[in-house]
Amino acid sequence: MSPAGWEAQLDQTIPAGMGEASVPGVIVGVWKPGQAYTRAFGVRDSSTGEPMTTDLSMRIGSVTKTFTTTAILQLADQGRIGLDDPVCRYVPGAPNGDQVTIRELAGMRSGLYDYSVHTEPPAPGDESRQYTPEELVAIAASHPPVFPPNDRFDYNNTNTVLLGLVVQNASGQSLSDYIRDHITRPLDMQHTLLPVGAEFPSPHAQGYTKRANGQIADAADWNTSWGWAAGAMISTLNDMRIWAPSLATGALLSPATRAERDKFLLAPSEGKGALYGLGLENQNGWIGHNGNLDGYQSYVYYLPPEDTTLIMLVNTNVEVLGVWNFFTKIANIVSPAHTWPPPPDEV
Repeated sequence: MSPAGWEAQLDQTIPAGMGEASVPGVIVGVWKPGQAYTRAFGVRDSSTGEPMTTDLSMRIGSVTKTFTTTAILQLADQGRIGLDDPVCRYVPGAPNGDQVTIRELAGMRSGLYDYSVHTEPPAPGDESRQYTPEELVAIAASHPPVFPPNDRFDYNNTNTVLLGLVVQNASGQSLSDYIRDHITRPLDMQHTLLPVGAEFPSPHAQGYTKRANGQIADAADWNTSWGWAAGAMISTLNDMRIWAPSLATGALLSPATRAERDKFLLAPSEGKGALYGLGLENQNGWIGHNGNLDGYQSYVYYLPPEDTTLIMLVNTNVEVLGVWNFFTKIANIVSPAHTWPPPPDEV
């Protein structure tokens, strides 16, 4: 398909998909060799009608996991940790810590209980609550493991919060400082950060989520410390354009560590036929991660065979499966040769 053809098709598909998925605003970026498509559709603020723009800061949810796991892999490259070390070596008191390895945490195969069952979405009145990582781990530790380590794939946030504590204890830096000094600054990603609590740089989009009673709420100012190393980071389209290919190609890792990271296994909850390595998805050749946080969803992927980057950022998580299907349509226009796997029966 000619550049004009796929761009025109996206211009038609995106507004239609927004309606089907109840999306107020969306930012989409596609970069192919010699071609670029960056557009913003809809509104950043439903109450004022202020339009979405491509320069807005957005919460990127679980794309945060790719930063935390990259930090872990860098520390392995430096010889400070071993991927098959038990997590208790770096986080004393970690649940099942003498049995669960760093590799199993990064690959979502630890079997630990997911603390976020109790923290997300926040209960009414808890939207401003400040959690510490230790509190989150304590919630997980108060429940028995769900299955033995490495028995199967189970995507959950306890794994990556523990990895964040490993980064801090092995490096001597806070996780936010480590990510800044060793990942975002070297890549000149000036608008990407791990906040402490509810801070959110301007300009940013408001984010819309559904409460348990069905009411739609603006979650932009909610405290995201409950997500920490697993889901609290903030970024922009242009920074994610840098991150997607850098992540997929292992630009900040040794070839040997990247090879360990890329030992992909089936991950049923991430789509039919989806694969997961260490903090990284493989969706029929698209390498990256997606994120879902109160009010926001993100899709950040790179397709190595076609040297193509695809980013989608939306300011809602009211219809998670609808947004997933929306993104699938975009991805399949961008690369018909690498059809995006269909979603699981439930998300």
